[in-house]
Amino acid sequence: MWADAAYPAAPYPGEVPPTSYVHDDGAGYVLAADGTTRSGWRAGRTDLDDWLGVRGAPRLAERFPVLAYGSNRNPSKISWLRAELGLRGPVVVLRARTEGVAAVWAHGLRVVDDQRPAVLAAAPRVREEHSVWFATAQQLDVLDVCEGRASGRYRLAHLHTGTVTTEDGAVIDGVLAYLGDAGIRRPLLVDGAPVRCADVGQSAARALGGDPAPGDGLAATTVEGRPGPWPPRLFVYGSLQPGERAWNRLSPALDGRPRRAELPGTLLDTGYGYPAMLRLPGPGVPGWVVPVREPAALLPALDAYEGPQYARVRVGVPGTGEMCWSYVWTAGTAGFRVLDGGWPGDPP
Repeated sequence: MWADAAYPAAPYPGEVPPTSYVHDDGAGYVLAADGTTRSGWRAGRTDLDDWLGVRGAPRLAERFPVLAYGSNRNPSKISWLRAELGLRGPVVVLRARTEGVAAVWAHGLRVVDDQRPAVLAAAPRVREEHSVWFATAQQLDVLDVCEGRASGRYRLAHLHTGTVTTEDGAVIDGVLAYLGDAGIRRPLLVDGAPVRCADVGQSAARALGGDPAPGDGLAATTVEGRPGPWPPRLFVYGSLQPGERAWNRLSPALDGRPRRAELPGTLLDTGYGYPAMLRLPGPGVPGWVVPVREPAALLPALDAYEGPQYARVRVGVPGTGEMCWSYVWTAGTAGFRVLDGGWPGDPP
């Protein structure tokens, strides 16, 4: 654990911890990736979902991934958001590597302190280190205010340019990001080129002169209102698989071709006509990755079908890092047997 003072906010964008962390009440707690936990992360020896639950906070699967490439990854800034804008609850901040985009200096200065803020721009072949907030709905509302979404300073959008990969290997495709919208938040061009924040510090950046870029070069879909659940795909391994008895609950929302995949873990036969997946070392769990449309409408119905003994979590597909929703078993397992080779399906 460390205090905010270890990572001051000034000068912008502030100091950044070298780890993933969860921030609460002026302190940061180091997070470590752990694929055997329900959330995929640990705070100390505790599953992050349990750590959040003790504090009455939404678990990881109930949060929105938002790329933080400026001051929002600084712990002291997070405490400022709490004090000034009413941010509530623990903030989950995962280290991430980006490729194909870069934080660059904006054309205009900030009114509050005359410092030059960052904006995101396309940057082919450029790699940088940033973070991804996993924000609650309330925290996203606070970020909207901070970034001036309503006034048009920044827009909230799903980013389609480049790649964003968290340190556990998960690819956050379509990550949310606040992108420059107003003219003063366009990239600053000096001698016709944007200036990366990684190359020029705040003191020198404030003195730069140049012109606003005509755009940021990013492919992105602007979000109207609050974003829906992410990602738009599921990993299924039991009765929801193609051809199985519950496939008709999923197939109307199909948005592409399902493909076979296998996750690390253990598959159990419950003895009740359906299997249970545990995120524990085992022979692996074969199944299908199913792309879907309108997950906001689909997922509540699937949650009700699966019932309270399962928890919906995000899981990553080995090799690709592709993230999917899936259902893991949370109840007792007495009398269950390990399945090696996958769920055999319904008897003829």
